[in-house]
Amino acid sequence: MTSIEEEGLQLKELQTLTGHTDRVWGLAWNPVTGTAGHPSMLASCGGDKTVRIWQQQQQTPNSTSFHSLEVLEEIHTRTVRSCVWSPSGEKLATASFDATTAILEQNGNGFECVSTLEGHENEVKSVSWNASGSLLATCSRDKCVWIWEVLPGNEFDCVSVLQGHTQDVKMVQWHPTVDVLFSCSYDNTIKVWAEDGDSDDWRCVQTLNESNCGHSSTVWAISFNATGEKMVTCSDDLTIKVWGVDIARLQSGDTNASWEGIIATGAADDAICLFIESEDHSVDGPKYKLLLKKEKAHDMDINAVRWSPTENRLLASASDDGTIKIWKLDSIA
Repeated sequence: MTSIEEEGLQLKELQTLTGHTDRVWGLAWNPVTGTAGHPSMLASCGGDKTVRIWQQQQQTPNSTSFHSLEVLEEIHTRTVRSCVWSPSGEKLATASFDATTAILEQNGNGFECVSTLEGHENEVKSVSWNASGSLLATCSRDKCVWIWEVLPGNEFDCVSVLQGHTQDVKMVQWHPTVDVLFSCSYDNTIKVWAEDGDSDDWRCVQTLNESNCGHSSTVWAISFNATGEKMVTCSDDLTIKVWGVDIARLQSGDTNASWEGIIATGAADDAICLFIESEDHSVDGPKYKLLLKKEKAHDMDINAVRWSPTENRLLASASDDGTIKIWKLDSIA
């Protein structure tokens, strides 16, 4: 069997999506589209205060052409920094610099805001659903992480305010199989939060920092592989770190990247880099190497890269240049 690094691969641009009038900050693929005759759906958000929904054209079964399905212009009053679909694909959560998080729901052919979450003192930077869709996490420039319980009737109840970071919290990310939350911050740390089974309170059970092989500068993003056994983090220290995650330990409560088998990263050098696990391992564990680098993938900083969860080797990227690009990792002809 030919290994992926022997295939002779290229990152081929399929389409440039335009419409945002300011930088594009966030991207999210709807996890239940792209299969069984349902066209893929992609959400984007940005500095123009809008949330945009893009849908794959349906003319041909294998079409990779996307069109604008809807533009949501009055959900937030400031930059929309993050967007993420619920596991069921029925709701979209958006986090904004206006200090609110909005919950959007599809209603017929359109989307409507069904709930607005308030409480953070200032900019909300990131939002994340847990695997079951029963909990939502948000984080902010106010250094806090909030955990919300999802109730019937589109109601949300804040069940915990987590204080432990000393500077802006850049991203929150739930583990894909267990209810353990990870957060990363301008304070150079990654914190792991778990619920105390005795008191139902949430607490920090581990802090990853420079002293335990962590980052030496701002940690921008966190992503997991599908099983949750590995985590990748990227930082302002210009490094990407891959962590082994002990799921059994997480279950006992002790402990701008995207990853779908190949780690994709985007940065201020306007390039997209793809990394894979090397066949050469050391005593410290697996090693990773650069598979390819797409120079000048965008005209300005790249803020997000996201692999499609359903379409083989399809990647979306978002940039300060106001565009979204759809890429295909394909063999060189």
